[in-house]
Amino acid sequence: MKLDENTSAHTHDDCCSTQPDQHAQHNGHKHDHNHDHSHDHDHDHDHGDHSHGTGGDSGILKSRWMLWLSLAILAVFLILTYIIKIELPRTIEIGMMVIAYVLAGNKTVAMAFRKAGRGDFFNEFTLMTIATFGAFYIGEFSEGVAVMIFYEIGELFQDIAVSRSKRSIRALLDIRPDSVTVLRDDKPIQVTPDEVRIGEKILVKAGEKVALDGVMVSESGVFNTAALTGEPKPQIIEKGEKALAGMIAIEKSVEIEVRALFKDSKLSRILEMVQEASARKAPTQLLISRLARIYTPAVFLLALLIIVVPAFFVAEYDFNQWLYRGMVFLVIACPCALTISIPLGYFGGIGLASRNGILVKGANFLDIITKIDTVVSDKTGTLTKGVFKVQKVETSMDKDDFVRTAASLESYSTHPVAKAVVAAAGATALTKPVNVEEISGHGLKGMVDGKAVLAGNTKLLDKYSVNYPEGLASLVETVVVVAIDNTYAGYFLIADEIKEDAATAVAELKTLGISTIMLSGDKEAVVDKVAGELGIAQSYGGLLPEDKVRIVQELKNQGKRIAFAGDGVNDAPVIALADAGIAMGALGSDATIETADIVIQNDQPSRIAAAVKIGKITKSVVYQNISLAMGVKIAVMALGAGGVATLWEAVFADVGVALLAILNAYRIQGKKI
Repeated sequence: MKLDENTSAHTHDDCCSTQPDQHAQHNGHKHDHNHDHSHDHDHDHDHGDHSHGTGGDSGILKSRWMLWLSLAILAVFLILTYIIKIELPRTIEIGMMVIAYVLAGNKTVAMAFRKAGRGDFFNEFTLMTIATFGAFYIGEFSEGVAVMIFYEIGELFQDIAVSRSKRSIRALLDIRPDSVTVLRDDKPIQVTPDEVRIGEKILVKAGEKVALDGVMVSESGVFNTAALTGEPKPQIIEKGEKALAGMIAIEKSVEIEVRALFKDSKLSRILEMVQEASARKAPTQLLISRLARIYTPAVFLLALLIIVVPAFFVAEYDFNQWLYRGMVFLVIACPCALTISIPLGYFGGIGLASRNGILVKGANFLDIITKIDTVVSDKTGTLTKGVFKVQKVETSMDKDDFVRTAASLESYSTHPVAKAVVAAAGATALTKPVNVEEISGHGLKGMVDGKAVLAGNTKLLDKYSVNYPEGLASLVETVVVVAIDNTYAGYFLIADEIKEDAATAVAELKTLGISTIMLSGDKEAVVDKVAGELGIAQSYGGLLPEDKVRIVQELKNQGKRIAFAGDGVNDAPVIALADAGIAMGALGSDATIETADIVIQNDQPSRIAAAVKIGKITKSVVYQNISLAMGVKIAVMALGAGGVATLWEAVFADVGVALLAILNAYRIQGKKI
């Protein structure tokens, strides 16, 4: 893999480089401003040539015209010499091979000398240059050219594989519109997204992408949210609800009031997360990088020993024979299959996660998620929808009048419970309450249609000496009791709804050998009830944020590997403490999403198990590649040192193993979760 040390922050190291890894830190929170070019493997990085990295597979192939010409010259020579059996004059043979070598290897040789000038002698460019020069020295011209050509073909396949991996991630997430229609003085004007100010209204036509986060001004709209959530199912967004950048309007045009600048939109943060993800190397990658700094000088030393040591023990020592064996050893030893297929495997894992609505902020977190044994989850907004809804209305008066009267008073409040009561009234016309008084910790008092109305908890009715049924105080769910003209009139039973896939999520984690513990600030009785319905054996209620931190720390002290899943701003500290922090991205707070290591874009808890599975698939492929590359190389190196393998076998072993490893890594992206 050909990368100069000046490449962007999340490129992989030169596979044989001994230079310190500047970006190997575990936290790796660096923003890469050259994201689009980070894996172009062009030789001439010093000149900033990234052209073939952005032109797709055809662009990469066309940019290698010198390689194809070199291959054609070699093919003609081999056909003339070995098939037609024409004995070419030595000068013509040398001339053809020198031209072919220069066409194929000019950039590799130039990079070898450039790096040597910087004091970096142990890298793959030097390795390939020495091996091919050695072949020319002993008269094996066609083999030397073949080594360089097939090495370059291997690099070409690496370029294509990396380019496809990067494009698959960018295609999923890089969906920023170039322009947006903003309504100014009731006139539609085309501007760039970063010119739109908070509070302005934008018009999104059917088939267009929403450019900025905001709330619906139109009565309703249907949106394709697949790019953000990974879910193909259309989502209906009503007036006053959030519409996020990246969604695509379906069926009709809608108006949206902008609530965040373009740079602060959820989509922009998602894109930054994906860019930064590439910078964070997994422990396996870091290990290979460290080993390369030892491995490469050792390989050069062993090759030198293979050439020199036999002179002291072999009676009929032939320098050219042992030089050839040393060159074979060098070619086989090149660790490119490892250094490209491992990071490519992690890129495949990050891409697969993205397609499933999961943002993994770095390759290291794909490794970490495979090691967890306990998922600690918040309740509200994580396992439940975080939206209060009236489950039951009980009253002795006309039900519609009761709901309308209570909802009229509750419309004064912005409390989620009050909003649930108002939502229960539906399209019913409400009366504006007067003389409203909000009594902290109790509820509301006011006049509706000339009647004195109380709406709140049982303590409110106790305060005003209103009698009510004894069983109300013992109900597990949240209860809003209502009194009209100082007489008990009925109650609303309100509860948070459990997410449709929450029970499935707990069951899937259990199948993977992972236990689930639920924490919540809600009252103990409610928490226990939800835990029982979901099959969670251990749960805690009535917790403050510091209590959640304490419990997770205690679990870690017991040796458990913890993933914490939450959505609220109060979950940010405990997400930071956990081995793997997981945030619900659609409803989650900004602080929680920024702190988390993994973001579930569609808020489905079942995606937690999917993230674990993706991590396991990625890890399995990476270890398969390590075993394949090391096993084959050790075997062929032994054969090369013993004089059994030639340069032809050496190059096919090196390039062949690299291609197998690349294909193995690339198949991650086709996995179904």
